[in-house]
Amino acid sequence: MVEPRATALTERQVEVLELRERGFTQREVADRLGTTDSNVSAIERAAEANVEKARRTLELVRTLRAPAQFTVDSKTYFDDLVDRVYAEGDDAGIRVSYCRPELYAHLYGLLKDRTDDNRLETSVRVGLTDAGDVKVFTQDVETGRGGR
Repeated sequence: MVEPRATALTERQVEVLELRERGFTQREVADRLGTTDSNVSAIERAAEANVEKARRTLELVRTLRAPAQFTVDSKTYFDDLVDRVYAEGDDAGIRVSYCRPELYAHLYGLLKDRTDDNRLETSVRVGLTDAGDVKVFTQDVETGRGGR
């Protein structure tokens, strides 16, 4: 069994996820653990939320550790975002490792849930690594919560 103390998951969440990964149905997991399948479902949802929170934390740390960082305001068009990434990279002496169509696709893939009509709906913090990778962290300005 994985050591839960080394993760963002509870012991019960790890137990349920391990059984589910081994192919057990929610009903089978519930029977094995002496609970209901709706409780197993709730535990799985909570585990997924914890995993997403850990992923977002890692995303923020990678963005913050990037040597070049900047914020792009909401309502910015994707073409302008791509231009800004290249300009910031040039200013920092970092060669962005994407050609324009690749960068556009990369950013859109990361931000598609935060766009409307090819414009950002929320502010975005962008980091450029020494290797030219582009990291993105979105922040809900009203609540201060990171989100995707």
